[in-house]
Amino acid sequence: MTTATTITELRTTLLQVPWRGAAPAAGILSAAKRDIFVLEIETQGGLIGMSYLMPLRGGLHTLDACVKELIAPHVIGRDATEVEAIWQTLYKSNFWLGRMGVTVFAQSAVDMALWDIIGKRASLPLFRLWGAARTEVPAYGSGCFRGLGRDGMIARAREFTAQGLKAIKMQVAHIRPWREDVENVKAMREAMGGGIEIMIDVNMGWDADTAIQAGHRIDEFDPYWLEEPVIAEDFAGYRRIAAALKTRVVGGESHFGRNDLRPFFEHPSTPILQPDPMRGGYSELRKIAAAAEPWGIRIAPHLFHETMVHVMASIPNANYLEYMDWNDDLWIEPVLPSKNGTMSPPERPGHGLAFRPEILKDFKIGGQRLTG
Repeated sequence: MTTATTITELRTTLLQVPWRGAAPAAGILSAAKRDIFVLEIETQGGLIGMSYLMPLRGGLHTLDACVKELIAPHVIGRDATEVEAIWQTLYKSNFWLGRMGVTVFAQSAVDMALWDIIGKRASLPLFRLWGAARTEVPAYGSGCFRGLGRDGMIARAREFTAQGLKAIKMQVAHIRPWREDVENVKAMREAMGGGIEIMIDVNMGWDADTAIQAGHRIDEFDPYWLEEPVIAEDFAGYRRIAAALKTRVVGGESHFGRNDLRPFFEHPSTPILQPDPMRGGYSELRKIAAAAEPWGIRIAPHLFHETMVHVMASIPNANYLEYMDWNDDLWIEPVLPSKNGTMSPPERPGHGLAFRPEILKDFKIGGQRLTG
């Protein structure tokens, strides 16, 4: 029996959008344009939920093929309100092909679009649907890319603080020796003074010994955290670094769900986790937050502030939102920081986001319509 919430159609749109200004000078990204994967799910009653992924390393056509072959057959005909049941079906049916990677990315897009439908059906923004904990979330400015050099990173940080943000993130490792990175952190602290928090992102660019050696020097400049100092699988390295330094050691953006993060719970030396919504969707990220809370672990999700603001406004253990402004031009009504350095979720139903029509029209390179 079909109802108004029976899923009848999946639509994908593949976008390649020029960057706002110069491409990010991250030193580990080389994409000439922004690759964006858009998913729309429509129900019998005309409800439409939307989500998007920004995989950063290509893969748009791979994601599209995955949705057609491995996702849509398990979704079309289901009830859009059965979010957990659909999540479990997709995860278990695709387990053999990969419990991490592209199948989970595609599954995450489905999860986020379904929650958008449920919010719209209830005429509630997601953070209120989930039970609002707050209406403002502190944010930090992210985009002081290592490739900008010392002066460029400081200039970018000043742009963020001029907007009212009280915290910024700079990058180290990958393109210069660690001792030069230490001098860059010192220069950033001198430029920011004592009233601005400084986050430091290694992007998995060091081994544990280097992280400890550099970290001891960086400790002097009172950073807020040292992020992803080693590769995702080096949980022993995380523990060694955390034990050696005064600075918080954080991570989690490259891990897939609660199971992949389990060592952080079993040995809770990482006080802040940074799950990525592309690795499980809203459902998994909220479960991670719930699993983290009894351990005193807070959540600072990776990127996507315009949707993560709903999650952060609905959980008790929220830390910081990552404000990367590179996609503000995509939206009819972008989510922007306030003058007091916080961000508030839209009060519109669902996640409240809509692409500017010209973005979907002018930069489309592919997509498909799937009806079962």
